[in-house]
Amino acid sequence: MADAKTIEAIKKAVESAPERKFPETVEVAINLRDVDLSVAKNRIDEEVVLPKGRGKPIKVCVFASGELAFRVKDVVDRVITPDQLEDLAGDKRKARDLAEEFDFFIAEAPLMPVIGKRLGQALGPRGKMPRPIPPTADPSGLVRSMRNTVRVRSKANRTFHAAIGTRTMPPEDLAANFEFLLQRVTAKLERGKFSIRSAFVKTTMGPAVRCL
Repeated sequence: MADAKTIEAIKKAVESAPERKFPETVEVAINLRDVDLSVAKNRIDEEVVLPKGRGKPIKVCVFASGELAFRVKDVVDRVITPDQLEDLAGDKRKARDLAEEFDFFIAEAPLMPVIGKRLGQALGPRGKMPRPIPPTADPSGLVRSMRNTVRVRSKANRTFHAAIGTRTMPPEDLAANFEFLLQRVTAKLERGKFSIRSAFVKTTMGPAVRCL
């Protein structure tokens, strides 16, 4: 059960935000202290599977050929074959649009060098380089997991943001997601919770409410 104070903070953030015509994301802003983020190993770069899910559809794309492409076509949102990959590589706009459209990418392992060379500039800076899998693998479980996953990336910033769901989700579920995400972040910090100055929760366009 999530902490009552966390639940109340999330309720306040959601209730104080005007209704929008789209399903707003609820996100947390985490502020670090006494962490030297100029050192790469101190930066947060995690994929966290939220226990209560994302509250919205998450799009997964796979780069695959042959039998693997056939097996995954019903479990992912798009399959890109090697021929289609070459077409994308010659069009920077299409590559950029692809990186923006999909949340996560999977790739048949032998295709990874080509993807890195052809699409690395579009996918890399967004933290969306594909997860490699063997051509014989069944990626169904991985895809299900990805649909509940958020990326948490601090880069060199002491304040960073991560989604914990949508405002249509129960506050209790959002609070459970927040607390699980915070545990994962804390576990990566050398001084644990003492490196976290504060945390705020807000909807996409709503006011921020302190929850830690």
